[in-house]
Amino acid sequence: MNEPVHLVAEEVRDAPQGVGPVMPVPLRGSTSLRRQIFDHVRAHGRAARADVARALGISAASVTSLTADLIGLGLLREVEGASLDGREAARGRPPVALEIVPEGRHVIGVKLGDERHTAILSDFGGRMLAEAGRPAAPGRRPMEELLDEVEALVADLRARAPGRKAQAVGIGMPGLVEHGRGLVAWSPLLEGTDLAFQAACEARLGAPVQIDNDSNLLTLAELWFGAGRALSDFAVVTIEHGVGMGLVQGGRLFRGARGMGLELGHMKVRLDGSLCRCGQRGCLEAYLADYALAREAATALGRDPRQSQSPRAMLETLFGEAKAGHDPAREIFARAGRYLAMGLANLVQLFDPGLVILSGERMRYDFLYADEVLAEMQRLVLPAGRPPVRVEVHAWGDLVWAQGAAALALVAATDQALGA
Repeated sequence: MNEPVHLVAEEVRDAPQGVGPVMPVPLRGSTSLRRQIFDHVRAHGRAARADVARALGISAASVTSLTADLIGLGLLREVEGASLDGREAARGRPPVALEIVPEGRHVIGVKLGDERHTAILSDFGGRMLAEAGRPAAPGRRPMEELLDEVEALVADLRARAPGRKAQAVGIGMPGLVEHGRGLVAWSPLLEGTDLAFQAACEARLGAPVQIDNDSNLLTLAELWFGAGRALSDFAVVTIEHGVGMGLVQGGRLFRGARGMGLELGHMKVRLDGSLCRCGQRGCLEAYLADYALAREAATALGRDPRQSQSPRAMLETLFGEAKAGHDPAREIFARAGRYLAMGLANLVQLFDPGLVILSGERMRYDFLYADEVLAEMQRLVLPAGRPPVRVEVHAWGDLVWAQGAAALALVAATDQALGA
């Protein structure tokens, strides 16, 4: 057991930023009171015991007992002089708040991508301490080669933050990932199927590892750090080299029975349609993803599809041409927008989310979320005339995906610390 952490004066340090879901009490019922208290303090950054008791609907005595346990474990600490609501100060005692001990534990979040891998080191409060990135090898490769890339990336990260041991590592990657079993059923990064990727990563990295689909982890990033913190139901749609989706229901990430659901990009939108990189035809991704638009761009721009220009560079050229009024280029984005409207309408019809977040680097291409695209989405949703679904566009970069992976690792590290 760690030594108790003593009082820390308020003037020594600014109040920490809260991270994690801020959920109504009914949604917390499946976790222990001790875990609820810890999560509440982390989500708010700092909280008085009286405020915790009111928020969770439990007695002050229970809060006092359980927080003493958490302080003894080195997970929480008291802070004197905290700016609360003045109730304790009015009785002549200095106000005291609780906060987590962020430097007590650390986690690593890794995003594996088609073109680039990124990683961050985070403290127990979710604050990013270091970052690293490496180019990804092209195409599908044996698992050992991808493990070499992961190991080199994590070594780079650890070199930038020496002396900080990670209690857990979260890894996100495109494809069908069975989170619960730690298996990769299929990924565009890997040769083979049903691969025990989690166990192989643990053997390489010497730390507990959690793996998940990268879109789920971008959704976790929104739930922990972004617009979804105070929402119980929302969806995230990602458009980059592939098309993905994550869903939060009841304040929790929804994965399905085996953790392989919500593959919006592989929903069929046209029988015998364009070829998708999964090997099937007619997937939504085959009309929206980088490689799909680049395939169309080669024709529209009169380029040799065998030339070495990357899909990213081809798309930048296509976008520039569309902005300049080039009709074939504009039509490619307009067609992609119509397919996106169809996919979003199906999503809304199935799950009725309170918010749809369009995220990913490709959301810089404003043709994909133009007014006519969103109006078409609303038109396709039944019943006609229902209140329009709120849509937000977040053009995040690579690091936010790694932050979502760090959130996955934070959940695992918290489970470990609290004996869950």
